[in-house]
Amino acid sequence: MRDILTRFGDNAGRIWSSLNSQGCLDKDEIIRTTKLNEEDFFSGVGWLARENKISRVQDDCFKLDQTNLEPEIGFNAGKIYKILDIWGEADFITIKRLSDLEENQIHAALGWLAREEKIYLNENKKLNLKS
Repeated sequence: MRDILTRFGDNAGRIWSSLNSQGCLDKDEIIRTTKLNEEDFFSGVGWLARENKISRVQDDCFKLDQTNLEPEIGFNAGKIYKILDIWGEADFITIKRLSDLEENQIHAALGWLAREEKIYLNENKKLNLKS
C-alpha cells in the first residue's frame, strides 16, 4: 500500500490538472474527470488548500486560485492534530467520533495534514503524528 503522502499528493495532482485544463468544476465533475472516489477527492482538496491553490466559489464550483478554504479545513486539521497528539494514534472511526466532523471534512483535514507532512499511517493502519 502506498503511503498517504504519496496517495494524497497524487490525488491533489489529478485535481489540479483537471482544474488547470477545464477551469471551474463542481465536485461531481472533478470526480468524473479524475476518476477519484469521494474520499480521495476530499483528501486532494485538503492538500491543495494547504498549498493555497484551490478555492470554492458559488454553486460549489472549485477553481485554481488562492484558497478560501483555510478557515474550514485548517481548523478541522487542528482538531484532528490535537486528537492524535492526545491519543498517540487513532483510526478513522475514532477520529470521526472524537472530532464530531463529517467524513468529507476529515478527509480534507487529513489531506491538509499530509501536505504538512505531519501524519503517517502505521503498520496497524492507524494515523499517527510524525515526530
